[in-house]
Amino acid sequence: MISQVEKKGKILIIDDNEDILFALNVLLTPYVEKVKVSASPEKIDEYMDSYQPDVIVLDMNFRSDMISGQEGFYWLDRILKTDPQAIVILMTAYADTEKAVKAIKSGATDFISKPWEKEKLLATLFSALKLKESQREVTNLKKQMEVLNTTETAYEIIGESEAMRQVFALIDKLSGTDANILILGENGTGKDLIAKAIYHHSPRAGKVFVSIDLGTIPDSLFESELFGYEKGAFTDAKKEKPGRMEAASGGTLFLDEIANLSLPMQAKMLTAIEKRIISRLGSNRMIPVDVRLISATNVNIYEEVEKGNFRQDLLYRINTIELYIPPLRERGKDILLLAEHFLKTFSGKYKKPFEGISADAKTKLENYSWPGNVRELQNIVERAVILSSGNDLNVHDFILQPVDQRKKQEPKMLNLEKIEQEAIENALKLCGGNLNKAAEMLGITRFTLYRKMKK
Repeated sequence: MISQVEKKGKILIIDDNEDILFALNVLLTPYVEKVKVSASPEKIDEYMDSYQPDVIVLDMNFRSDMISGQEGFYWLDRILKTDPQAIVILMTAYADTEKAVKAIKSGATDFISKPWEKEKLLATLFSALKLKESQREVTNLKKQMEVLNTTETAYEIIGESEAMRQVFALIDKLSGTDANILILGENGTGKDLIAKAIYHHSPRAGKVFVSIDLGTIPDSLFESELFGYEKGAFTDAKKEKPGRMEAASGGTLFLDEIANLSLPMQAKMLTAIEKRIISRLGSNRMIPVDVRLISATNVNIYEEVEKGNFRQDLLYRINTIELYIPPLRERGKDILLLAEHFLKTFSGKYKKPFEGISADAKTKLENYSWPGNVRELQNIVERAVILSSGNDLNVHDFILQPVDQRKKQEPKMLNLEKIEQEAIENALKLCGGNLNKAAEMLGITRFTLYRKMKK
């Protein structure tokens, strides 16, 4: 006997015999999630779009063709043209081996004879539902890989300061939870690395990790990037594409610079988090999602709430746990640990061996305020490795930004737009016109840099 399990799956039954439809509806309702019956095969396309069945049970002989089964093959072909992955079970009272073989060769998943045996019918349907579930898992995995199109890289967090020990301790406490996390900290502090550390120490480790930098996406593309789109949703939508949230289902979604979300998009994100469903751009179909959210921002998110720029209800949803990443200037000896780590990394990359960093250079690095944090230190060490010709890096190899000189100017002499323009020009010169490196040096996103340059 087949034991009754959790009701799953949607079945669509097409047969011109009302008694058959009634009998199958009564038989299957206790075993599956939903059953829809119809005597009109002409409505198959409509049902496939609106009902989206997991399995279609299709009669082979309708009133215009009582014996040959050609109508059944016609509708099977039409179903498979609409959805090549459709699971179709053909059913007929005029069964023979030749017809069954032809049905399987034509794309049917299985074949049922009338009158049916209850246990055999249920076993056939359960097998078809399992096939659909496996098919869906493979499809989702392919979609996730298409969206990611990358291989997860290793992460490494360097730090022995008390401030970082507190961060590590909190990450350890979070290892058994699936709660949404909000990471706060200045630009360049390594919020993305902390997000990956949380992911690798979470119950979803090994599942998909999807990252999206909301600071680099124009407002007009937010919705399509987060929720995806259907073919024809807009001019360049040549084919359907799942969004980052759909691709992250089952795993973790990292939303960097979440404060950049516009208010309309914040409302849609809130709905997605609360109801665990999304719909792609250009579609009304609801797609269930199961994601663990890790968000990050470099702004004072509570001030943004007070100003009306960020929804308070969304903040409550994303900050079940808050994690503050200290700026580099508050991490003491971590500055030298990181500098030596980057020296080793870039010495290998550029094949230039160095004995180390001189004492006066270390003092210079420790006394600097590091407005660009770890990212700035990384860039400065890389530049020093490239330009230095000595056996070690000395004080003259480290070119630090003269931030203190700007502080000495009288306020009435300051012109914010001019200072910003000069800073951008200097950064571009130092980076040889490389926008990515210039943006990192300035502590802003590439998109923000491009917008400021355009202005």
